Amino acid sequence: MPQLDTSTWFMTISSMIFTLFIIFQLKVSKLNYPLKPASKFLINRNHTNPWESKWTKIYSPLLLPQQL
Repeated sequence: MPQLDTSTWFMTISSMIFTLFIIFQLKVSKLNYPLKPASKFLINRNHTNPWESKWTKIYSPLLLPQQL
């Protein structure tokens, strides 16, 4: 029964990884990136909600009277 020749595996895998790296670099180099991205300024908006002007009580479930 002949044995599997693995002497060329290193070269095959190395060339495959190198080729994939080159292809990826070529794809990335073709992308167009904006030179100066426009900054988006956030506008501070003051929303007046009815619950902001008055105090509201937060009830804890453990402080409520037990219902039997």
